[in-house]
Amino acid sequence: MNSIQAKGLTCGYDHRKVLEFLSLSARAGEVLVLLGPNGAGKTTLLRALARILRPMAGTVLLEDRDIWQLKADEAAQRIALMPQSERRDWPLTVEESIMLGRTPHRGWYAQFSAEDRRTVESSLASTELLELRHRPITELSGGEWRRMIFARALAQQASVLLLDEPTAGLDLKYQHEVLRLVCELARTRQMTVVVTLHDLNHAALYGSRLAVIAEHTIVAVGTPHEVMTVELIQRVYDVPVTIIPHPAYGSPMVVPLLEQVTLAPRDQT
Repeated sequence: MNSIQAKGLTCGYDHRKVLEFLSLSARAGEVLVLLGPNGAGKTTLLRALARILRPMAGTVLLEDRDIWQLKADEAAQRIALMPQSERRDWPLTVEESIMLGRTPHRGWYAQFSAEDRRTVESSLASTELLELRHRPITELSGGEWRRMIFARALAQQASVLLLDEPTAGLDLKYQHEVLRLVCELARTRQMTVVVTLHDLNHAALYGSRLAVIAEHTIVAVGTPHEVMTVELIQRVYDVPVTIIPHPAYGSPMVVPLLEQVTLAPRDQT
């Protein structure tokens, strides 16, 4: 139910392959976090899962159906993507932009229903954007903009939620609010959530499973305790680390080793 699966996926741009022979599944009720260094292919994989990038080989299955055999509007009703970046020069308010998340269910020309408006209201409230609902999106800060895109993805009410760096540009409060809400949606609505993150400790704290992308494919997948090993992190990210348990939750925490780094002066008083 609500599962999405990549099977033998090879994809890229023009003739440049970014991912090769990649297989991965995400299940309902879990948060699957994609990790990997810059340029590893995390965004490329999300675009393939979202039916934006057609694979060169292999398939993406949504509940055992090839997503490229679905109609575009059907796929959009069931898969929501929060992109890493997009243009924001349209003359829309925050509320109007979030309302666009209802388009797959209503079409471009049908009037929005009371249900649509309740859904948008809930998305505004969940992302603490109610006070900004009438503000033009061109006047939002970077963090407010990211929350607006997240709210629009929530308004889509898809069973599969794909989030590309949803915490980028957010302060500490909203980083945790977004990830907490993601976990809650996966658990209470049995949504399938796939999210890319750069913060390894956030991934270990909030992810049900982690999948590490490197060398054009998946090099490790499993629970945070299974994946977060010194050997793997050092090999993939090329930096010396140690792993310690989180003092409150016991999840693995990655700590860089700084023997060769000159630290900023500290006040010893």
